[in-house]
Amino acid sequence: MQVQVLNTKGKETGRSVELPEDIFGIEPNNHVMYLAVKQYLAAQRQGTHKVKTRAEVQGASRKLHRQKGTGGSRKGNIRNPLYKGGGTIFGPKPHAYDIKLNRKVKDLAKISALSYKAKDNAIVIVEDITMDSPKTKSFLDIMGSLKVADKKAMFIMPENNENVQLSIRNVPSVLGVLLSDINTYDIINSEVLILTESAAKIFTDEEKAVA
Repeated sequence: MQVQVLNTKGKETGRSVELPEDIFGIEPNNHVMYLAVKQYLAAQRQGTHKVKTRAEVQGASRKLHRQKGTGGSRKGNIRNPLYKGGGTIFGPKPHAYDIKLNRKVKDLAKISALSYKAKDNAIVIVEDITMDSPKTKSFLDIMGSLKVADKKAMFIMPENNENVQLSIRNVPSVLGVLLSDINTYDIINSEVLILTESAAKIFTDEEKAVA
């Protein structure tokens, strides 16, 4: 897949990057993407939910009245779950929600998500951006030139660039990530992927290394 490289003004530079077909051109596997997203969302859950049982709530342990002869029902102590302030029956307890996925499954999910973006022409490659200082307005101007200012975007860089990262941080519609940190959920959750030229070339270099 051949993608033109744009400059920060949104104009073609005359350069292009060949994105490998085995990453951006496969038949997407919906089920593995579902599993990867499920795993990601499950990992966000703290799992610290907790309620008190009748053994943990406050209250006397004495029997409220004798078993027989009152004309009323049989009662234990005031911590009975049937009373207000009593313990909770079968309430949630702290536990992890982690789901294990094999590395090959996670990789296939990520590649499937990238292939979907390629099919939708939702991949933009821009020349490497350098900033002398953090400036959100300058970054927004670049997004406007690329015609993605009104879209939820994922900006992918090959390595950490503090000034660019700080400029992106104040833009709620743009997620700035390193290429090594991309995941299936963030790819699917974005309307458009913006790769710097260096980040895009890594895919091509890795393809050549494997070959």
